[in-house]
Amino acid sequence: VREKGFANVDELYRWTIQHPEQFWSEMATRFVDWFEPWRQVLDESQAPFYKWFVGGKINIVHNAIDRHANGPNRDKTAIIWESEQGETKTYTYADLAKEVNRFANVLKSQGVQKGDRVTIYLSRVPELLIAMLAVTKIGAMHSVVYGGFSTEALHSRIEDAQSKVLITGDGGYMNGKIVELKKITDEAVNRAHEIVQTVIVLKRTGHDIHMQDGRDKWWHELAAQPGMDDPCPTEVMDAEDPLFMLYTSGTTGMPKGCVHFVRPVIIETRLVNKYVYNLKPGDILGGAAPVSFAAGFGTFTLIPFEGGAGISLLPKFAPADMMELIEKHKITVLTGLPTAYRALMKFPDFKKYDFSSVRLCTSGGDALGAETLEGWIQLTGQPIWEGLGGT
Repeated sequence: VREKGFANVDELYRWTIQHPEQFWSEMATRFVDWFEPWRQVLDESQAPFYKWFVGGKINIVHNAIDRHANGPNRDKTAIIWESEQGETKTYTYADLAKEVNRFANVLKSQGVQKGDRVTIYLSRVPELLIAMLAVTKIGAMHSVVYGGFSTEALHSRIEDAQSKVLITGDGGYMNGKIVELKKITDEAVNRAHEIVQTVIVLKRTGHDIHMQDGRDKWWHELAAQPGMDDPCPTEVMDAEDPLFMLYTSGTTGMPKGCVHFVRPVIIETRLVNKYVYNLKPGDILGGAAPVSFAAGFGTFTLIPFEGGAGISLLPKFAPADMMELIEKHKITVLTGLPTAYRALMKFPDFKKYDFSSVRLCTSGGDALGAETLEGWIQLTGQPIWEGLGGT
């Protein structure tokens, strides 16, 4: 507002509507690192099929990971993960870049190329984020399916995306029980055997599973092959190249796939971080929602990583577990579905935990509702802000 000489935010907003090309050009220049600049901000020649930042070259992994790993934030925390069983892993940006680079080489070794679709069916583990970023690094498209969805839900998404490669785990944990990810994967892939050529399996639970010769390959064995730690160049992408696919729940019929493109995702997430979250190195974002929903890739990956902040993957959404990890990891920004906030509001021991590190609460997904908002303000003194993907 001050830079533009406007009296208030409303004046700035009106200016952005009247001068959209100038506004978005300034935002793209200010917040995003480009490999090559664009020739034209907006191409309206085939309206309503508009093209933005024509000729601009970019990759989200360069903005979210590479520039931090090669700069002053390399030793800052990127991911804190704690399992239901109490296992803990912490990744710095340098660690994360190494893991993403290695798995990007693994994907290439299995024939994944720019433009291919890769289905990811994992539990809430760091490798889920590593896989998403590795797919993006080499210019392929990921389709993340919630780890625990049914055989039919997984099969329909594989079939629609035509994914040659699928990434899953032997199993995952949910409330102390093993979710049979590989068993569900086998049932889905057997119905799409003409599509899926390779299944990469993360060893998580260690229980006995079926591994089909020639198709199923262990993540750790592929990663240990010679050459997997060689530098893997980050693919130069066009601003209008597809980035990832995401599907509706399918409750009203066949799941509907939506293709998200590079340009809108990277610019919007940078703006949301700057003007809503304001995450910086040293901040920790705690996520109380699945990574597989609409804002998952943005809220739990791009927004914190583009700001050089860290994320804490909360393994369980039970109020006591959430409060314990908020206190333990000094989470500064809490984001989650409205149901998570409602559960915390009903938690009788809320005041026994230290919530003082949290400076911002955001939500997305289903409608929040005035009662939840007012109750949360009364409990914590903080509002819940609209984050990304809210109703």
